[in-house]
Amino acid sequence: MLLFENDPVVFMIEKEASILMKMEKDPLVVASNVYKILNENKKVRVLEVIFKPGDVAKMHHHPDHVVYAKNGGKLNFLSGGKMQDMDIATGSVLFLDAQDHEAKNIGNTTVDLIVMELKK
Repeated sequence: MLLFENDPVVFMIEKEASILMKMEKDPLVVASNVYKILNENKKVRVLEVIFKPGDVAKMHHHPDHVVYAKNGGKLNFLSGGKMQDMDIATGSVLFLDAQDHEAKNIGNTTVDLIVMELKK
C-alpha cells in the first residue's frame, strides 16, 4: 500500500510528530521546575516563572513574548549558541522575539517573572 500526500494516515502521523516536537520544547514540560501556567486562550498564554538562586530552566522555546519582572535579579541566558548575563530590574517589561533559550539564576535573589506568549 502506497501512502500519498493526502492520505489521512500520513496527515495524522505528521500532526502527532509536530505536537511531540512542540512538547519537547514547551517550558511547561522541559522546565516544569520553574514554570507554571496562569492563563491561556486563543491569543495568549500567560506563565509565571520563579527562579530560586541556582535554578535552571532547560532549553525551551517561546514564540514572541512579553516578560514582566515581579521581582528582578541576575539571569544567564544561552540562546543561539551565545551566552549573556542579564540584570533584570524589578518592574521592568521586556519584549523578546521568538527563540529557544536556556536560563539560569546566577544571582542571590529569587527572580519572579510573568511571561506572556503571543499566539498568532
